[in-house]
Amino acid sequence: SLNCLDWSLLTPATKEIFFFFFQLKGRFQGDFFFFFNFSEINPQAFFFFFEGGKEPVINFFFFFIATIEQIDSFFFFFPRGAFVKTPFFFFFENRHFEGLSLVEAKKLSSYFHFTEPVFFFFFTLLEKANLDFFFFFLDSLEHDIPFFFFFKINRCNKRDFFFFFLRDTEVTGSWSVQLEKGGAVVVLRSLLWLGLTFYHVPMTKQYGYIYFGTGEKNMDLPFML
Repeated sequence: SLNCLDWSLLTPATKEIFFFFFQLKGRFQGDFFFFFNFSEINPQAFFFFFEGGKEPVINFFFFFIATIEQIDSFFFFFPRGAFVKTPFFFFFENRHFEGLSLVEAKKLSSYFHFTEPVFFFFFTLLEKANLDFFFFFLDSLEHDIPFFFFFKINRCNKRDFFFFFLRDTEVTGSWSVQLEKGGAVVVLRSLLWLGLTFYHVPMTKQYGYIYFGTGEKNMDLPFML
């Protein structure tokens, strides 16, 4: 929205947009007609992509939708029990969900990402034996670990790309849990995406999240922890 009155849906980000998105660093500009200067932001990547004397054009609009989609896909989560899984692997909203207790709402293990599980498959059989698979079938927030993203360019062969993640399993603490209004509201704030706030009112169905930020990921988080 440009006037906070008329709203429209964002177009989905393509693979090409995400490909260039990971090479850029910058804040939200507030101007959809703004263009990023690739040569100033990432000179190494600019040398690689500069072919035929034509510089890749990155519009702020594409940068914006890629940032929002990344935040929405990786950080959309819900309290335990809000969604359930059937024996036929169908997921649906739990109509009987009445919220978490205050004790459970303060635990990061009580919230689950609504994405493909990663750490869940590394659980031992003994750990899975005590789980209720109708509610425990996704990764919880307690397993959130800051990731490093590296992009390596082989100048001898421009067709070679190497993407890999390095993870330090001893680094934890991507979220902060706070109580507001004397414990009436539990607030989770992301330390990786500053400005991302999730709330849940214990013993009720009320939960959700909102993002007020500059669009920059806190890449210094692993060093801060």
